[in-house]
Amino acid sequence: METEAETTGSRQEGLSPNHSAGNGKDARRDGETVAPTTTLKQPSEMAQMVCGSCRRLLSYPQGTRHVECSCCQTVNFVLEAHQVGQVKCGSCAVLLMYPYGAPSVRCSSCRFVTEIGVHNRRLPLSVQQGHQLPLHSYTDN
Repeated sequence: METEAETTGSRQEGLSPNHSAGNGKDARRDGETVAPTTTLKQPSEMAQMVCGSCRRLLSYPQGTRHVECSCCQTVNFVLEAHQVGQVKCGSCAVLLMYPYGAPSVRCSSCRFVTEIGVHNRRLPLSVQQGHQLPLHSYTDN
């Protein structure tokens, strides 16, 4: 069951655009039922991400695939740990995260576009943390 995360004002997948927070009613879209906004999951079941547009920190229930930012209304796609690649910016050396398999990534700090290649790619975070994946999921084919 998916719920709306109130702590940072983010809204997750499945809510209708005219859903008002805290009304105590279920919101439905495509046959899905979303619990009232007053229901929150335990903190251990919550995840966080930074909005790709306004950089606001968003909290959402783990397992959610899309999170809508309440500040700028951008719908952010949530990636699993094994779907995220890491590379250092070719200009300012800040660590960048990107959807694994992307050919390049633009730095949000200096706007430099870093090409992703075998020479600068890091293994997905899940592999670095010891959650092994099949070899074919993080190497070039």
